[in-house]
Amino acid sequence: MSLYRSVVWFAKGLREYTKSGYESASKDFVPHDLEVQVPGRVFLVTGGNSGIGKATALQIAKRGGTVHLVCRDQARAEDARGEIIGESGNQNIFLHIMDLSDPKQIWKFVENFKQEHKLHVLITVSSGGMLVQKLNTNDLQSERTPFDGTMVYAQNKVSERQQVVLTEWWAQGHPAIHFSSMHPGWAHTPGVRQAMPGFHTRFRDRLRSEAQGADTVLWLALSSAAAAQPSGRFFQDRKPVSTHLPLARTSSSPAEEEKLIEILEQLAQTFK
Repeated sequence: MSLYRSVVWFAKGLREYTKSGYESASKDFVPHDLEVQVPGRVFLVTGGNSGIGKATALQIAKRGGTVHLVCRDQARAEDARGEIIGESGNQNIFLHIMDLSDPKQIWKFVENFKQEHKLHVLITVSSGGMLVQKLNTNDLQSERTPFDGTMVYAQNKVSERQQVVLTEWWAQGHPAIHFSSMHPGWAHTPGVRQAMPGFHTRFRDRLRSEAQGADTVLWLALSSAAAAQPSGRFFQDRKPVSTHLPLARTSSSPAEEEKLIEILEQLAQTFK
């Protein structure tokens, strides 16, 4: 990533992604947007045993939604489920234990889930690391370049640059389904503590709470105001924002995006 992109992203982060950034943005929130009840609605949340995923699942459960948690660790998932049920009083919280790094497990899970359950909302969360990366279709699995954890995190993690591009494509190809992705800001989560301990130590007092990080996820999943937005947009603090930093040259061409889709479709066939 270029020095310019990093500096611009970091300055933007200090201004917008921190706790004070959330507090400033929340002054424009419409309070009744999330004053809803959703009994009978079904939500699937990946990583729902901690952090933003857990905060999201809890708030949906409090509003009467049926929540399916997809987690890797059985014990942690069961603890989270117990806490969510205890705080919400909602018994309709279900666990699915799966290793999300194993595409064959994912494929099998999806095939079984759609046969056994209905689904209204799949939660998708993106990281701000996406903003400093240009789409790279030449080495999607980092097989040809030296491993850089931060860069791979920005390029590949759930709803980073690739997923934002996919969200836009899905919105075009499936107009009957509403797609959105979002940036949670810099939140105080176990994932941040583990993945970026130095960053967490330095900025711990300025990070958003897990609930603040989950706010826009909930807004997108629950509110009629979000449903009225055009499909395929990228959100930050309940507002659609650009997926690119100014003058950062991270935009991709239609040909590059088509190549991404083609490669992913080919990869998917190998995991059936």
